[in-house]
Amino acid sequence: MQRTLSTQLGHHVGESVRIAGWVHRRRLLKSVAFLIVRDAAGLAQVVVAAPAARAQVEALTEETVVEVVGTVVARRGCAAPAGVELTEPTVRLLGPPAEPPPFDLYRPALTATLPTQLDHAPVALRHPTRSAALRISAAAVAGFRAALDARGFTEIHTPKVVGSATESGANVFALDWFGRPAYLAQSPQFYKQLMVGVFERVYEVGPVFRAEPHDTTRHLAQYTSLDVELGFVTDHRDVMRALRDTLAGMLGEVGSRAGAAVATLGVALPAVPAEIPAVHFTEALAIAGAPADEPDLAPAHERALGEWAAREHGSDFLFVTGYPMAKRPFYTHPDPARPAYSNGFDLLFRGLELVTGGQRLHRHADYLAALAARGEPVGPYAGYLDAFRHGMPPHGGFAIGLERFVARLTGAANVREVTAFPRDLHRLTP
Repeated sequence: MQRTLSTQLGHHVGESVRIAGWVHRRRLLKSVAFLIVRDAAGLAQVVVAAPAARAQVEALTEETVVEVVGTVVARRGCAAPAGVELTEPTVRLLGPPAEPPPFDLYRPALTATLPTQLDHAPVALRHPTRSAALRISAAAVAGFRAALDARGFTEIHTPKVVGSATESGANVFALDWFGRPAYLAQSPQFYKQLMVGVFERVYEVGPVFRAEPHDTTRHLAQYTSLDVELGFVTDHRDVMRALRDTLAGMLGEVGSRAGAAVATLGVALPAVPAEIPAVHFTEALAIAGAPADEPDLAPAHERALGEWAAREHGSDFLFVTGYPMAKRPFYTHPDPARPAYSNGFDLLFRGLELVTGGQRLHRHADYLAALAARGEPVGPYAGYLDAFRHGMPPHGGFAIGLERFVARLTGAANVREVTAFPRDLHRLTP
């Protein structure tokens, strides 16, 4: 007999079916027992009345994997999921009795502390609220790919072990590569730019590594980066439009593919305006009440700007453009009209920086001048710069931190709540 998922039971009323999953909960009443079975799709309720079957259910432990064969019955007004339940069941164990986890997975919310959940991640992730965040994450990535595929982008896969620690000056994880020094890649930035010279429009979904000793609710040492680069742009505004369309595609897919997960978490999906409001960095400082000579936006400034965007534009999103060149990587294109400022941007989502992007330099001579101005040697960048000697179009791109996006979307207080197995300053297991 083919296995039936819990969400399919409503289509089999009156039929004998086979379900399989984990013992989610047992409710032992005087005259009847209820066995709640959890599978990847949801919950199914099994009514157990026969004395022998009841004795078997009483001996089960939560999270034991079982198979149940029974008849699907519709019950109006009952508390069973979708108003159907299985009766006259035969229960068979598919493994040894499970040792119950150190917290109750059947409760509406996990009451264990976050460190306890992370220590026991393989079982904590079974809770509907934890798995719902991962379903939203998966749908967001599917929407990211679909939106870009539809616009002629090509997915690429770039090395995560590199020979030079050069990207953005951030701390790196060093490793031994057959006796030679190597590093975990901090981003695919250089490679995705080079691939613009091949495909014009490219994207990548992959891990990036930052050995920065952050111990905050918004940083991880390894996270998933959604990277995009496109050629033949006029300036950073073309990149901003591409980002806007990509976000709309991601949120559309979350709504259609992960609707049940959205409902489980009570998430309000934001609307992406046809044109996301934008302010120049200098204007952003004034709005946030920051000093005019501030070189960057602090988290408090971002929150103030998010409130302003919601109040003045009814938008959960806000572009801040024209960051000072001093705070942007050397490959960022300056604003031709105001060279001290960049053709770069950040996108704030509900008052939190979500995306960094902009127009890049594309002339070999400009790269040499940018490195000289910063007092950096050309040698470590030689393989990267060589492509620009052979013709590269005006281009630009952006990167979205997936875990940060999902955390902000779901209202999670800590990015680790939406990460399956987070890696940070303190955690290398499980």
